[in-house]
Amino acid sequence: MARVSLLSLPLWAPSGPRQNWPAAKHLLPWLLPVGLFGLWWLASRNQWMSEQILPAPELVWNSARELAAGELWSHLAISLQRLGWGLLVGIGAGALLGGAMGFSRRLERLVFPTFGAMAQIPTLAWVPLFMVFFGIGELLKLVVLLKAVVVPVTLHTLVGVRDAQPRLREAAAVLRLPPILLLRRLVLPAALPAFMAGVRLALATGWTSLLAVELLASSEGIGYLMVWARQLFMLDIVFVCILVIGVLGMAMDRGIGWLDRKLVYWPHPATAEFRRGPRYQGWQRLQPWLLPLALLALWQLASEHQWLDANILPSPLVVLATTFDGLVDGSLLGGLGLSLGRTLAGLLLGGSLGLGLGLLLGLSRLSERLLGPTLAALRQIAIFAWVPLLTAWFGLGELAKWVFVALAAFFPLFIATQRSVAQLSPQLAEAAQVLRLGLWQRLRRLVLPGAAPGIFAGLRVSLIYAWLGTIGAEYFMPSDGGIGSQMISAQQLLRMDLIMAGMLLVGLTGALINFLGQWLERHATRWRHA
Repeated sequence: MARVSLLSLPLWAPSGPRQNWPAAKHLLPWLLPVGLFGLWWLASRNQWMSEQILPAPELVWNSARELAAGELWSHLAISLQRLGWGLLVGIGAGALLGGAMGFSRRLERLVFPTFGAMAQIPTLAWVPLFMVFFGIGELLKLVVLLKAVVVPVTLHTLVGVRDAQPRLREAAAVLRLPPILLLRRLVLPAALPAFMAGVRLALATGWTSLLAVELLASSEGIGYLMVWARQLFMLDIVFVCILVIGVLGMAMDRGIGWLDRKLVYWPHPATAEFRRGPRYQGWQRLQPWLLPLALLALWQLASEHQWLDANILPSPLVVLATTFDGLVDGSLLGGLGLSLGRTLAGLLLGGSLGLGLGLLLGLSRLSERLLGPTLAALRQIAIFAWVPLLTAWFGLGELAKWVFVALAAFFPLFIATQRSVAQLSPQLAEAAQVLRLGLWQRLRRLVLPGAAPGIFAGLRVSLIYAWLGTIGAEYFMPSDGGIGSQMISAQQLLRMDLIMAGMLLVGLTGALINFLGQWLERHATRWRHA
C-alpha cells in the first residue's frame, strides 16, 4: 500500500487523481536556477543595473577562465592548507581533551565548567584579541581555526565517551578487559558516532571562521581575493569566488558524509546534543570553581607583579572596572542595545521567511522539488562569503546589516521547519481528510502543533546564529555603534580592557539568548511532557 503523507494532501488545491510525469520530475529542480540565470542575462543585456553592481554572465565566465588559468588555485591552495592544519591540530586536541574528560568524572568536574564558559564566547568575538596577541600573519589564522574546531570536537567526544552504554561498561568490568582492549572494543565504537558528528560540525565552523579571518586580515587566500575584488568593484571575481566556495563546501560536506557512512556502519543512537552530567554533591560542588578561580588569581598576580605588559593583558579587576564603567555611562550598554536591535530585525526578516518557506516545502512536494535543490546549494556557501556582495549591493548601512543577519538566521529555521513538517505522522493526514479540515484549520490544528518541537528548536538555533551574524556584520560593515564595532575600534587603539569587556558582554549575551531560546522551546512545547 502506498504511504499516505501530509505532503500529498491538496492543501491549497482540490483533490483529484495524481499524475506522474518522470521527465517533469527531473526538470523541476532546474527551473529556478535557469529562470534566475535568464533574469540575470536580461538585466545585464538591457542594462537595468550597472555592470559594477551586476556583472554580465559573459564577464563572469571570462573571469572564471582567467582565474582558473592563474591565481585562483594558488589562493585556494593557501586557504585549504590553512584549513587542513587547523583541522589536524584542532581535531586531535579536541579528541584528546574530550576523551580525557569523558573517561574521568573528576577531570570533567574540574575542567568542563571553565571550558564551557570559554566556549560561550563565539569565535568571532576572539578575533580582535587574537589580532593583538598574534598579529595578522599565519599564526592568527591557525589560532582562530583551533578555537572554531576544538569546541565542537571536544563536546561531542565527551558525550560519546561518557555516555557509552552502561551495560557494556559493566560487562567490560566483569571480564576485566585490559585498557587497550577496553579502548578498542568499547570506547572507540561507542564514541565514534558522536565524534564524527563533532568533526562534521567542526569542518563547517572552521571553514566559515577561516573565510571570516581572511576577509578581515589577510594578504592571500580565497577570502583575501574576494576583498581585493570588492575594493576594486570587480564583482565578476566575487561571483567566481562565491561559486568556488559553494562547490567546495558541497564537496566537503559530501566527503565527510561519505567518511561517516564508511566508519560508522552499525546502528547507533543520535548523540549530537550535549546533555548535562550528574549533579554535583558536597565537595563536588566546589570543584568546578577551582580552575577558573586559580586562573583568575594567576592572571591578577601576573598583572600586579608586571610579569606581563598591562597594555597587552590588563588585570581582571581592570576589565571588570571597564565593563562596569561602560554599562554605567551607557557606552557599552548603548552598543549592546544597538546590536540586539539588529539581531531582532534580522531575525524577524530571516526567520519569518525561513518559517514560511519551510512550511511551503514541507507541505508541498512540488515546491520541494522546485525550490529544494537550489536552496540546498545556497546553504553550502559559507555565510561570510556573501559579505563582499552584500556590501556592494546594499552599502555599509543598516539595511546591509539586517540582510546579513537575516541570511544567518534563515537556514536553521527553514531546515528545521521543513523537516518537522515533512516527518509528521501519516495519521494526521488521514484525520484531516476524515474531518474535512480546510487549509487554515489543518495548519492551526494539525501541522503547526505537530511540528512545533522542531520549529522551536530551529528558532533557538536561529537566535544564536542571528546574534553571531550581528557581530560579524558589525566587524565587516563598520558603523557608529554596536558592540562588534566597538571591539574593532578598541583593537585598532590597543584598548585591551575594552576588547575584553566587549568579549565578556558578547559571551554573556549569547548565553542569555541561548537560555531564552531553550525557555521558549520548553514553554511552547510543554504539552508534550504533560
